[in-house]
Amino acid sequence: MIVILSTISFLLTGLFLCVVIFLVIGWNLIKRPRIKPAGCTTRVTVMIAARNEEESIHLTIQDILAQDYPKHLTEIIIVDDHSTDRTSAIISSYAADGVRLLQLNEDKPLNSYKKKAIAEAIKLSGGELMVATDADCRMGSKWLSTIVGYYEEEQPLMISSPVSYFEEKSLFERMQALEFYSLIATGGAFIGNGHASTCNGANLAYRKDVFYEVGGFKGIDDLASGDDELLLQKVAARYPGKIGFLKHYDAIVFTHAKHNLKSFMEQRRRWASKSVKYKDKKVVALVVGLWLFNVSVLANLALGLYDIYYLKVSGLQFLAVFLAEIALLWPVTKFFRRRRLMVVLPISIPLYIIYFVYIGLLGNKGKYVWKGRLVK
Repeated sequence: MIVILSTISFLLTGLFLCVVIFLVIGWNLIKRPRIKPAGCTTRVTVMIAARNEEESIHLTIQDILAQDYPKHLTEIIIVDDHSTDRTSAIISSYAADGVRLLQLNEDKPLNSYKKKAIAEAIKLSGGELMVATDADCRMGSKWLSTIVGYYEEEQPLMISSPVSYFEEKSLFERMQALEFYSLIATGGAFIGNGHASTCNGANLAYRKDVFYEVGGFKGIDDLASGDDELLLQKVAARYPGKIGFLKHYDAIVFTHAKHNLKSFMEQRRRWASKSVKYKDKKVVALVVGLWLFNVSVLANLALGLYDIYYLKVSGLQFLAVFLAEIALLWPVTKFFRRRRLMVVLPISIPLYIIYFVYIGLLGNKGKYVWKGRLVK
């Protein structure tokens, strides 16, 4: 029994290390992009789906209005998703600045309100390039011009750009930020290796005609989440090699980590729910393999209470994870200019392993709360 369990553990550890090597290589393959310096002519539509965002949406709008991209080439459409607070009134107050408010008025319940909001915004848009972000995001004044400059220079059909947490106020939020960078790096690394699979909808751009060519959200509109990754996978399947990751600091949008464990777990369950719709079964198998690796780490730790040999195996696995995470996150945190976050890594790793196993068990089961709604 010891031989069998040890063999399985070491094979899974080998798989984990191979994945990390793949990610490190992919991240480093993404070079600083070429950005058209001036004279961009692309008409852009910035889209936001907002629900009960009265506390921060004015800041997002002000950041978008402060962009250095030509105003006559910029269209802003914000869709109010049945907000019960002052969100729509705040959006309306910027009408004189060209901000367009669209209110959803669906009579029957949906399970994908955000996709509906984005689809309606695209239907009304006049832009060539759709740029999606969230109602609680902040961005620098060069955000839009950097995206468009990259689009005109490199001609990708879809652009995944980096997202970062900021203004963390607790150890819990700092640990989230570090883990979030590994997720962003994973998306970038897969694109760098020519296998686009994941991205973040808070900073995603794509051509309007391509959205319709792949059927929009058809086939993935039964999930509350997936307006980003599942759409990216549809584009990648039809246009392999035409998705870019914009590895440029000026292209980053900033958002906040979750303040408490409950909202964090609900967010991660929502993200995990998208995996049931992944078309690339190799990616699904890879995720399952990584989940089994984390299970093996905890299993060996538990068995170590009865036999010190298993405790040694678990210790070696923890060491492998620690060194692998350093190899991945060292260059990533340098890009985001957040190297100091690496100090929380020793605390984050054990907790991350537990949460990853837990989310793997619950992410695709049952319903969860999102934006005050019970969805699946």
